[in-house]
Amino acid sequence: MKNAETPVIKVVLYGAMSSLGSALMAEMLRRQHEVIAILDDLTALAPRPGLRAKTGDLFDSERVKQSVAGCSAVICLLDAPGLPFNSEHVEKSILLGPVEQVLAVDALIDGMEAAGIARLFLVGDFEVLDDPQIEDQLQRHAAEEIRDALQGSALHWTMVNAPRGVAGLTIEHFSQVSSSLEPGLAEPLQRLSRVAAGIADELHMNLHVGEHVNFIATSD
Repeated sequence: MKNAETPVIKVVLYGAMSSLGSALMAEMLRRQHEVIAILDDLTALAPRPGLRAKTGDLFDSERVKQSVAGCSAVICLLDAPGLPFNSEHVEKSILLGPVEQVLAVDALIDGMEAAGIARLFLVGDFEVLDDPQIEDQLQRHAAEEIRDALQGSALHWTMVNAPRGVAGLTIEHFSQVSSSLEPGLAEPLQRLSRVAAGIADELHMNLHVGEHVNFIATSD
């Protein structure tokens, strides 16, 4: 039960239909936060207490402003499939390429600033900023542009390296502990849950504002 005197934390989530998105929804709801998932299909998620869905467009700063208005923080998973945007020429299920990621972040920053929302967690393929051996120059350039845009903004941002996801993991997988998991799912469930918990902890502690971090837990 929520304490009536405790301010409600409202988290807007772009990328809810990914495995990390599912882990984040489960973790935030476990902590009695409200989650607003920005989707193209409002029927994609089953109703549950504390979770609601809104339509939006990650490439339109005005739509971003409308989507994030009144929230406490925004979490955007740039590597998630099915991010909400309007285009007759791009399939909804594909992943954003490096150029599209930069455009999306520009719109996200503009929309959040216009709405007066400061706290942003941006999850993406930012490992290229840590490892000079990675040869994906396009992704490296995109990550550098995204970092520069964040540094030039008024947002309280944290860049997070994207963990390796597993297709098919839903909020139900993360909401209940089961001894009958399909083979091979226990490790990714635990790993993604730890990343989600790390982001949720940072939402409260704000130890890494303006930093690029890696919440991926190492194996014991």
